[in-house]
Amino acid sequence: MAEKEKLRIDKYLWAIRIFKTRTLASDACKAGRVKLAGQNIKPSHEVKLNEVYNISKGPERKVIMVTGLLEMRVDAKTAVNYYEDQTPVEDRAGFQSMFQAPQLRRDRGAGRPTKRDRREIDDLQQDFFEKNTNSEHSDE
Repeated sequence: MAEKEKLRIDKYLWAIRIFKTRTLASDACKAGRVKLAGQNIKPSHEVKLNEVYNISKGPERKVIMVTGLLEMRVDAKTAVNYYEDQTPVEDRAGFQSMFQAPQLRRDRGAGRPTKRDRREIDDLQQDFFEKNTNSEHSDE
């Protein structure tokens, strides 16, 4: 695709599909959710090869290294070639486990849970999260 020597960070993050729109990428930069070497950067910051950026996007944290400059937005398979994801494994696992939490459901018409029911639900959820965090760290 078209490569350029000067490229803004907001346009780059949009082109590699980190953010859905360029406006969201620009707003993230202004809010301090995009950092270079621990320093907040402006949306107009020029991207250079081999720079490492820390990006916070809601509960998700990403660490990416620039491997190529991409001016226009392309499909996801092509966009992966222009950056290297260096996010630590424990950050990725933490974000994914949030979506794998047990979904507790009560029968329709069962009413509100009693104090005893609430304690049982809390114990089940606590056991699930303790078991997952212990199993993730036992592999090391």
